[in-house]
Amino acid sequence: MERTRRRGVYYVLSFLGALVLYTILYKFGMSAFEGEHRTVIQAFQIVVESFTTTGYGEDAPWSSPQIQLLVVLMQFTGIFFIFLTLPLFLVPWIEERLEDTIPRTYQGEDHVVICGFSDRSDVLIDDLEVHGLDYVLLVESEERARSLSREGYDVVLGDPESTATFSNLNVESARAVVLDGPDERNAAMALSVRELNDSVRLVAFVEDPSLTRYLLLAGVDEPLHPRELLGRGLADKVSSVITTQLGETVDISADLEVIELPVFAGSDVHGETLGSAGIREQTGAAVIGAWVDGKFVPNPTPETTLTDRTVLLVAGTESQLEAVMDRTRAGDRLAHEDVVMAGYGEVGEAVCDALQSANVTCRIIDLVDRDAVDVVGNATEAAVLREAGLAEAGAFIVSLNSDTDAIFATLVARELNPELEIIVRANDADNVAKLYSAGADYVLPLPTVSGRMLASSILDEDVISYDTQIDIVRMQAPGFEGSTIEEAAIRERTGCTIIAVERGEETYTDVGPEFEIRDGDSLVVVGTDEDLLRFQELGDVGSLR
Repeated sequence: MERTRRRGVYYVLSFLGALVLYTILYKFGMSAFEGEHRTVIQAFQIVVESFTTTGYGEDAPWSSPQIQLLVVLMQFTGIFFIFLTLPLFLVPWIEERLEDTIPRTYQGEDHVVICGFSDRSDVLIDDLEVHGLDYVLLVESEERARSLSREGYDVVLGDPESTATFSNLNVESARAVVLDGPDERNAAMALSVRELNDSVRLVAFVEDPSLTRYLLLAGVDEPLHPRELLGRGLADKVSSVITTQLGETVDISADLEVIELPVFAGSDVHGETLGSAGIREQTGAAVIGAWVDGKFVPNPTPETTLTDRTVLLVAGTESQLEAVMDRTRAGDRLAHEDVVMAGYGEVGEAVCDALQSANVTCRIIDLVDRDAVDVVGNATEAAVLREAGLAEAGAFIVSLNSDTDAIFATLVARELNPELEIIVRANDADNVAKLYSAGADYVLPLPTVSGRMLASSILDEDVISYDTQIDIVRMQAPGFEGSTIEEAAIRERTGCTIIAVERGEETYTDVGPEFEIRDGDSLVVVGTDEDLLRFQELGDVGSLR
């Protein structure tokens, strides 16, 4: 905008300068070469007539070649300025008139109001659209609003701290309000919302945990701390790789749990395919996903090869999960290997707390000398990593504020220790692929974790892992009633897996191919958003819940 304004000023000054210059030249030229006197006004009139190509009246024709050349130059200059006028003023004016007006009101109901837009908001919007829920983005900048509108988002323009703006968004009938701004602004927005609706679900991201209590006082129902969650997620990845104990599980029901189990070299299933390993047949547990070479694969095929770079996502009872773990770990596996971590900010502290709870030793590298820091230095330097004991470590956690530094630290670490498990925090989802290419085994992008965390809160879903895009829902599916699991071909047709069936007061976890779905059964189904949508359509399900 500033550049366009500057160009406009240059254009006006150049145009006026040309008018003045040609007026002076014509006035004195007529006296010198034509022998006729002209006033300034008369000379100015001829210049304007030349610029606008409207004709010359009584002054034409001229006898001297000097004046004739001057008139030709004035004509070309006029045409030049006319053509400059089109892109500088006329075209932008026409485009502005033709552009759609950004709305300032929204009339929907049971919608989600999202105040602000970021990568994590984009993740939430994807989930909302899959579930058929309406949303509206509140944006303060008109330019930003137009850009998002062109990309297909539902946008409303307004002041996010104004109560009138939220009234225009029909917040009285909203399903939830998401506050995705600075902490101080989130508090102001929360107060504005509460003036109109004291019961709507109000969710806010909190960048500074010390300000959480003030957001609660402002009316926020659920303050989310994505960095703390990301830290726990990084620690969980490490714990699953370097320990042999049945770690933290996700409880689905009183009898059903989900856990990640790495496949160790030398274990019973190492080198087998998922089909030949017979995990479901021999343990009763269901493999509902897997990380293969650092990339998550929902519903892996029976041909998937199980290596020491495979981590299985398994659902079952505690005894079933223990049976699976017995088959995926090596008998001589040493537990609690050392972990090296680069970066000791908010995420790093959460990682350390979680690792200490799992009795895992962690050596910390940071640029700032603090009480918990073991090695002060730059984690992108090989000498610093060697001093921290990376060559003997079992895992390396990279929790740096700069993705560029994280990529380089990953490259250096992989060179120093090819067998190392490298778990990296990504601040920008666009850098995930680069980190995997650099040698990372797991990458947890902060925007994705934040967005999934938010979607879980609003949609009231059980999320297995915030970086897997897999959800667990309970639903009745009349379309499958009277059929066995094999006859319904649910996994083949939808990509979803039924991990349990709730029938009255009983929960059945041994859901094999011959299990029959009966009237009134509540199915516990695992799948991606898209898979669950296909299940909903084929199973004649009213709504996901």
